[in-house]
Amino acid sequence: MLSGDLWDRLLDGGWITVQVTAYAAAWGTVAAVLLGLASLSPNRLVRSVVRIYVEAIRGVSAVILLFWVFYALPLLGVRLQPMSAGVLALGLNLSAYGTELVRGALQAVPRGQHEAAIAVNLSFARRTWSVVLPQAARVALPPYGNLLIEVMKASALVSLITLADLTYAAQNMRTNREADPVAIFTATLVIYFGISLVITLVTRLSERRFGRGIDTGRATGTPR
Repeated sequence: MLSGDLWDRLLDGGWITVQVTAYAAAWGTVAAVLLGLASLSPNRLVRSVVRIYVEAIRGVSAVILLFWVFYALPLLGVRLQPMSAGVLALGLNLSAYGTELVRGALQAVPRGQHEAAIAVNLSFARRTWSVVLPQAARVALPPYGNLLIEVMKASALVSLITLADLTYAAQNMRTNREADPVAIFTATLVIYFGISLVITLVTRLSERRFGRGIDTGRATGTPR
């Protein structure tokens, strides 16, 4: 069993994990939505730039991306604190995978919804924000929730750049032999599971919120 002090240290590390995940998810999601919209642009150059970005980021290991941001950027004159480096690297990773989710979700919105919005004279910005994105969100949220959990688990990598997250705290306890490794890492597993459970619950609540009152135009069978 762990003492109260050791639990407090793990929970403090867990709070760092939550912050890294939340900040990376926040900016990475905004980037994914913008890039997802850009990936369907009629401009071929814009689509090509987005495709290059997505393939480049997805083709790089998350740990290498993290090391590049933390260790290579300073050689180019950009020095980041461990928290900022972790948030930037994980956000980049999320934005690349999220772009594909957003693109697929946007394409899943029935064409009739676009035409109906145009018919009532909604501007491009208004129909995108009020008609298309809410319906696309319902399609994208289930896989997006899984992506957030993957980002949360990948946040353990920030321990490699000395950020005192949950994994870092657990490893320190093991190295200093402050408790039995089984107890330390069992507690760590429980905390990670708790964080992932919260992400899952928030995602499902968001699905219900976006699904309420939305008709995507799919036909329903009516008995004759």
